Amino acid sequence: MNKNTGFTLVEMIITIAVMAIVSTIGVPSFNDVILSSYAVTHTNDFLSSLNLARSEAIKRGQRVVVCKSLNNICQASLPGWEQGWMVFVDSNNTALLDSNEFPLRVHGPLKGGDTLRGNQNVSSYISYSPDGTTKLKSGAFQAGTLTFGLCVHHKKNEIVISSSGRARLKKEPC
Repeated sequence: MNKNTGFTLVEMIITIAVMAIVSTIGVPSFNDVILSSYAVTHTNDFLSSLNLARSEAIKRGQRVVVCKSLNNICQASLPGWEQGWMVFVDSNNTALLDSNEFPLRVHGPLKGGDTLRGNQNVSSYISYSPDGTTKLKSGAFQAGTLTFGLCVHHKKNEIVISSSGRARLKKEPC
């Protein structure tokens, strides 16, 4: 007796149909995983830059600024921080990177269509003074909230900066 091995046409069609159904269900949830990964990465990158700026200001005894940038140039006119940002020692208190100042860290654009917008006091720069507090160029205290645009699992990330210079993560419904 010969025993035939292999698949029949009907078995193969059923297998392909099951695989199509499973992939249709799985792909959208995988997209959520990717978006969630972007949200976490972007938040951690920005918090890391803020912490670096604060610690460098204290360590160096000089003002250190985080500004939104494009092509390594601080640009207050950009609508948001999603094009990138940079951290630098601001020796002349202009909140702009001058020719005698050098970046400590440069971060490129955010991925996945994420946005990052700050309210009025933190819309274009965040400046840390030598005591670790945040201050505007005028010397007034600087506090504010930066909001990421990606909404994952009905939550979006916000970074709240207090006048003491400490930054914390807050999750808000969207």
